[in-house]
Amino acid sequence: MKFKPAHLLGLGSLAVAALLLAPYASAKNSYRIAAQAQFKLISADGKGEIGCIYCHASPTGGRGWNKFGQELSGFYFGDAKRNIGDALYLTLKADKDADGDKYPDVLEVVAKTLPGDATSKPTKTVAVLEAELKALGGVDAFKPKP
Repeated sequence: MKFKPAHLLGLGSLAVAALLLAPYASAKNSYRIAAQAQFKLISADGKGEIGCIYCHASPTGGRGWNKFGQELSGFYFGDAKRNIGDALYLTLKADKDADGDKYPDVLEVVAKTLPGDATSKPTKTVAVLEAELKALGGVDAFKPKP
């Protein structure tokens, strides 16, 4: 098959797009990995327990945040331009209940439920989760490591 200039232009555009989007794709994954480690959401077999849906409206990530992601993005993209670790910590330290399910976000992290999804609720009571959080060292247990 003989390539025409239009074919080469199309292939070139595709290659440029792939190069431009590669850092974005890996950055998204690095944020998810950072959240898993910082929030202690790694299973016994060493695998992460959260996906993009933890902060995004879609399970595949991309544009659109769920309510927890909206809170997080305010700390991350706000005036101070924080790193992802600090933004994650400050989101929990704000002591909000992003999804309105009566469980503060930090307690949902302790319970390993989704703080941005009101249908994902802990099975334990708030009092039990507060005791577990206290045993971990409070919200500072989720402070980023230097």
